Amino acid sequence: MNQRHLAAGLADSVHDSQHSFRALLDAMARPGQARWLGPALPGVALGGAMALLLLSLADDETAVWWQNDDAGLAPWLRFHTGAPLADHPQAAAFAVVTDPGQIPCLADFAQGSPAAPEQSTTLLMELPAFEGGLPQAWRGPGIEHVTVLSLAGLSADFWRQCQTKQVGFPQGVDMVLTCVEWAIGLPRSTQVQPALEP
Repeated sequence: MNQRHLAAGLADSVHDSQHSFRALLDAMARPGQARWLGPALPGVALGGAMALLLLSLADDETAVWWQNDDAGLAPWLRFHTGAPLADHPQAAAFAVVTDPGQIPCLADFAQGSPAAPEQSTTLLMELPAFEGGLPQAWRGPGIEHVTVLSLAGLSADFWRQCQTKQVGFPQGVDMVLTCVEWAIGLPRSTQVQPALEP
């Protein structure tokens, strides 16, 4: 394990984690609006928003599934938070996706149950950009009328899955989409569909 990964964590664990958590709550309450989390951490092969979220949310009771851990990030996170490794998406409290073009089916993640919908996976997905992708219209709680976003790296099939996940509400996955220092919330209560051409 590269020592630089083990050495990199939150400079001020209380203040930094509180800031990240407040920013996340605001992002989930106002879907589609980007919120700033912070810069990249030295030696950590993740954008600042993703790294700060993981360090702020994970603990020894939240198993994390990694789509790709070539950079040895699972041991880094376990060192700082105690977060165990989930062997498959269904077992994860948090799932880290850094290649959105190869994301598993949303149905492969824990959806919760009718009695305990909160026992589902929260998907943390790092995107190349918050523009340049397929335009989608977002509607639902926290959105006054409609918000149109064109998030890069997400396929038409992914957005179709987002549409169908509404059928099982309140079960389903919540998502946080990050890019460099910023995060956008996509809770399960948000409805998405292709934006109409102007």
